[in-house]
Amino acid sequence: MNPAAPRALILAAGRGERMRPLTDTCPKPLLPVRGKPLMQWTLEALLRGGVRRLVVNTAWLGDQVEHHFGPQRLSDVRKQLSIKEQFELHFSGEGHDFGGALETAGGIARALPLLAPGAGDVFWVAAGDVFAPGFDFAADAARRFASSGRLAKLWLVPNPPHHPAGDFAIGADGLALNEAPPGGERLTFSTIALYRRALFEPPWCDIPPGNPRGVAAPLAPLLRRAIAAGQVDAERYLGPWTDVGTPERLAALNVAVS
Repeated sequence: MNPAAPRALILAAGRGERMRPLTDTCPKPLLPVRGKPLMQWTLEALLRGGVRRLVVNTAWLGDQVEHHFGPQRLSDVRKQLSIKEQFELHFSGEGHDFGGALETAGGIARALPLLAPGAGDVFWVAAGDVFAPGFDFAADAARRFASSGRLAKLWLVPNPPHHPAGDFAIGADGLALNEAPPGGERLTFSTIALYRRALFEPPWCDIPPGNPRGVAAPLAPLLRRAIAAGQVDAERYLGPWTDVGTPERLAALNVAVS
């Protein structure tokens, strides 16, 4: 594997409470969307973008995720995408190690040794329950971010009906803002982002590398501190995007192509 190739983490540890009863026996990343497990759309997009080391964090029904994306499935995906290079898939089993999910910042901190074991400090993160089939995880974007010196770059989307207040805004200089400027608007964080591992180390994050104690910690407070310090870029994404958080949204995606 090319050590300079981008790395990526797919977040797949959540319980999917709003998806019940569908997620009582099936983890949300494996729910079918247009003929594929939901998480596979993100996995394939990352591979098309040149990512060759993937980490997936798991907790609820994590054994099913790990079994489904075993060697045979990965071989099939590689052939389908005409990828000649080998790629690595690793699992960060929060359920096995700590009995449950560590939330987003805790999960990223736990996965850091797998994401960047001595080579490179920039990586993609995307949620395994978000459907954004046209997003381009471009290697050029990762290289530009690496040279920027910023701690993070977030992709923001128009606010969906279930989240009208949004999360962050974009300044005229491309910096992320916690509040919208006069006449501006806050947008919704797509979960798709580039991060520098320094964001998950002191002084920004007090969780020890690898999160050996399994500290559960949310990401939003960490991002808001870095945004307030002018360390986060943001970009608007206008392609198809769905937070597949309820059975109704899942059904709507599948009805759209039936």
